[in-house]
Amino acid sequence: MPDVGYSLNRSYQPPVKRYADLDGPDFYPTPEWATRALIDNEKFVGEIWECACGDGAISETLLQSGHQVYSSDLYDRGYGKTNLDFLLSSRKAKNIITNPPYNSAEQFLHHALELAEQKVALLLRLAFLESAKRCRSIFQITPPTRVWVFSERITFYPNGVRTGGSGTTAYAWFVWDKATSTNTELNWFPPGYKS
Repeated sequence: MPDVGYSLNRSYQPPVKRYADLDGPDFYPTPEWATRALIDNEKFVGEIWECACGDGAISETLLQSGHQVYSSDLYDRGYGKTNLDFLLSSRKAKNIITNPPYNSAEQFLHHALELAEQKVALLLRLAFLESAKRCRSIFQITPPTRVWVFSERITFYPNGVRTGGSGTTAYAWFVWDKATSTNTELNWFPPGYKS
């Protein structure tokens, strides 16, 4: 039987998107292992702002690793400071780590680069590297310092729902390190984080 959730607003949507749209735009809780891969391979010193914290998935992993975390979100999902529009905020932070709403990832990046003193890390589709517009507006001006590609696919499930299978989209952590002015490094997380 076909799943009517695949068609929202008369267009094809990824499987998880059908649930996310019911509670607000682009809510994809991040699996713990995806955050663990980042913090095992990238050092963050000082406070971290998780500015699209959702239900606290990334924040909780960071806290469990001993980091000081400030969590906020535009929507109230029961975690962090709510009704805080990151794109309108002037709050500074040492570091910003988030899985931004994909439809405003570019705006999140530009604003995060203004507010973060040390590093910005965004969990984005690997296809974010594509696009002539992003090449001109981001990569030719402020290319990422490191791109950490997942060798295992991430599957984003709605909160409380778990199904089998693997994701169909490739993701990476894009890191901008203000203390480093080298060319972009391309790295891969070794297999094993997902298990």
